[in-house]
This record gives sequence, structure tokens and C-alpha cells, in this order.
Amino acid sequence: MHLLLTNDDGIHAEGLQALYRQCAKHYSVTVMAPDRERSAVGHGITLHQPLRAVPVHLNGGMPGYAVSGTPADCIKLAVLEILERPPDMVVSGINPGANVGVNINYSGTVCAAKEASLYGFPAIAVSMPGPNVNHYDEAARFIFNLIGRVSQEGLPGGTFLNVNIPDMPLDAMSGVRISRHGTKLFPEYVDKRVDPRNHAYYWQGCDELREHPDPSIDETALSQNFISITPIKCDTTDYDAIPNLKNWNLGSIAP
Repeated sequence: MHLLLTNDDGIHAEGLQALYRQCAKHYSVTVMAPDRERSAVGHGITLHQPLRAVPVHLNGGMPGYAVSGTPADCIKLAVLEILERPPDMVVSGINPGANVGVNINYSGTVCAAKEASLYGFPAIAVSMPGPNVNHYDEAARFIFNLIGRVSQEGLPGGTFLNVNIPDMPLDAMSGVRISRHGTKLFPEYVDKRVDPRNHAYYWQGCDELREHPDPSIDETALSQNFISITPIKCDTTDYDAIPNLKNWNLGSIAP
């Protein structure tokens, strides 16, 4: 099996290297990751400047390509140009910081997996509560086993898995819960400050979301020390809304 690994924290990230160490023992692995941190860039791609993919060989033996773009750029460049043969599966992570609830819309980690799914490849995004993660190797062991199960069972076209793993030994976890992603906004704030030239500037931030009472929500599963696995569809059409919209007779307001 040929795996493509990427992330949004940069090619030097510890989580990516832990995943490589585990998977390279058994699979052919190509690493293409941003040359620096690209957290929270969502599904952005680079259009107005050239992309560069520089071969690197990191301490510890991990070879790869450092890409001067976003996680989605890494997938496009790998599939369309760099790889001699397409991957059998794409894994994005391991991200230090959970990607649950509405945060999946902003996550470069998740959107790299989504980009791979759009190209038709089975894909997994994997994150852990952070930022100071202690058990990357434990999470990498689970993802290695999950890769084997996904290869065996397959995924529906246009669907990928968003996986969040507690930062603890596997035998201390509560188990695995198949969950859905929450849609409640995190408590957000904007911190306004003033620079020495008396110009305002702003830092965006958010607090942790309180545990949702619904055990099927990804945030709740993770807070209860379950591994949360959420299948995510690339097709975001609200099919239930289509019949109602057709009844609006919108043709009557067209010019």
C-alpha cells in the first residue's frame, strides 16, 4: 500500500513524524507537508504565487517534500505532479489540537483529507487535544490499525474520516465512538489592542466549548476519553431543503 501523509503544522511537526515512523514499517510512504505551520487555513489554495516542493530528509530518517503552500496545495501537487503513482490512501495529521465541532471548517488538517476525498482517495484526518501532546506514538498505533480497516472495508465516495484521539495511552481510553460533528459555536472573543502609533489591532480567540450533553457529538465523545470517529461528506447540499425551495417559484423574480 502507498500512503500519502500531510498535515497543517509543517513538515517538522512531531505528530507527522510519529505517524511516519509507525506507517513506514509496513507501507510505502510519501510525505508532502507545508514548509511551515499553516494552521486554520481551511481549504485555501495558492493561486497568485508559485509553489515550491523542496525534497528534505529530516533527523530521524523521514524523507519528504516541504511545500511552500497550504495543506490542500500539498494534496494537489502530490496527485497532479510529484507522485509517480497515486496513493492508495491519504492521512493528514497528527494535529496537536482537537478538530471537533465547527472547528473542522477552519482546519487545514481536516481540509487536506477533504481535498484527497474530492480526488477519490480514501482519507483520514487525525487530531489530538493540544497543544502539548504526550502520546503521539499511541495515536499513531491506532491510526495504523484504522488504515488497515479502511483498506479492507472501504469508504463511500466523497466521504472521509475525521478522527480525534485522547492524549493518553490506548489502554486508558474509554473506547471508540462513531460520532457526528457538533455545530455549536465555541465561545469567541476579539482582544483589541493599540500599537505604539495609536493604531488598533485585534487578536481573535476562543475558549473551550463546554461538554455537550448529547453523547453522539464528537466534542462529548472526546471529553469522555473516547476516540471520536466522524464520517464527513464532501457534498454539503441540504437535500431536504430542495423541495421547499422549488416551491418558492423563484423563476418569477428573475429579470
